[in-house]
Amino acid sequence: MKKLIELDKKHFIHPTSSIKQQQEEGAKIIFEKGEGIYLTDINGNEYIDGMSSLWNVNVGHGRKEIADAASHQMEQLAFSSAFSTFSHKPAIKLSEKLASIAPEGLNAVFLTSGGSESNDSAIKLVRYYWKLQGEPKRRKIISLKRGYHGVAAASTSATGIPEFWDMAGHMMTDFAHARPPYEVSTGEAIQSIRHVIDKEGADTIAAFMAEPVQGAGGVLIPPKDYFKEVKKLCDEYGILFIADEVITGFGRTGTMFGLENWGVIPDVMTFAKGVTSGYIPLGGVALSDHIHNVLKEQALGTMFHGFTYSGHPTAAAVGLKNIEIIEREGLVENSKRMGEKLLQGFKEIKDDLDIVGNIRGIGLLGAVELVQDIEANKRFPSEYQVSAKVIEALHQRGVICRSVSYENTDIICYSPPLTINEDQINTMVEKTHDAIFSIQKTLGV
Repeated sequence: MKKLIELDKKHFIHPTSSIKQQQEEGAKIIFEKGEGIYLTDINGNEYIDGMSSLWNVNVGHGRKEIADAASHQMEQLAFSSAFSTFSHKPAIKLSEKLASIAPEGLNAVFLTSGGSESNDSAIKLVRYYWKLQGEPKRRKIISLKRGYHGVAAASTSATGIPEFWDMAGHMMTDFAHARPPYEVSTGEAIQSIRHVIDKEGADTIAAFMAEPVQGAGGVLIPPKDYFKEVKKLCDEYGILFIADEVITGFGRTGTMFGLENWGVIPDVMTFAKGVTSGYIPLGGVALSDHIHNVLKEQALGTMFHGFTYSGHPTAAAVGLKNIEIIEREGLVENSKRMGEKLLQGFKEIKDDLDIVGNIRGIGLLGAVELVQDIEANKRFPSEYQVSAKVIEALHQRGVICRSVSYENTDIICYSPPLTINEDQINTMVEKTHDAIFSIQKTLGV
């Protein structure tokens, strides 16, 4: 293990990690095996994967039939390009399947390698759509503060979390951020979007872009009427609506796609993560019929956008098998049922502990917020690092979760595999209670 840690420090630059921490402490865990909701490290220690790794291992770890699907496809046709209208069966069949389960009218799919590529592609495609319509000034994208859309050039700029801009600055122009409906009323949040539209000029706005539930922002769930009002506003100004379903897709929120919870159909939908449950990189953009029709009828030359691995046959085969498992095992329904159990567990923790403030959940996507004073909703000073301490206490108890501390918050996020059962939910809740209580005692609250 010591040799692996030294090699890790010397050669492996970790994504979204502290390089200083890596060099001083080495890799926190070196995993070796996954099975169901569990991960095992090279020392044999077992952990509940309370985050589905990165919100994405929806069908759980160690699914042999997915490995078999990948192996079979590799033996037949591991890779071939989809450029210049070349095609192959897995990409065609996956696109057909995605159209059949997507919200009504989203029948055409552009495939990518992941979420950041999907959101960058969506932004380019809506700008292309407006250019074909003779409105090239429509380039601006409105998104929400605390929204997360990825780390490629456009997706970083659409992201509404300043820490992601600070690393290298805004990568692109023509982006604006409105207030989310989590810090103000729905009416004020809609007015914030309208203010941006009026300020920038409706004839310059290509699209509004949002996650159905803000994941990396802290599992922020909108009021029930918010997205209906957003869609009405977009329709009023002729602005396209992009739904970023990278985290919320494929059963995560108790419906196949997140926006179904609010009965809203977007013009464009991006996806990744749960489409293959992380077994292989894959993402994409689903376009509504009216956008696809414009592309078919007016894009006379080559559309100069595509990735080497757009429509990767092995990835597509894995995606098909993954969706088959989700449907066959009723994992969307299980997400809803187990999500209700998880939220009930959070309520019991809140009733018993003094530093647990807001709790929330939708399907198997949940959060527990920690506060110094519940009545006043007073947050802990950032130097207390409360959420980081709770995450470490959970780690010691064999549970992997994720904290969010943007804007001086202390939020513990949960996103376990959709295969989780009631006993496993209870164990995760018990360990969460113990971890938070242990930190509460050290704070003297």
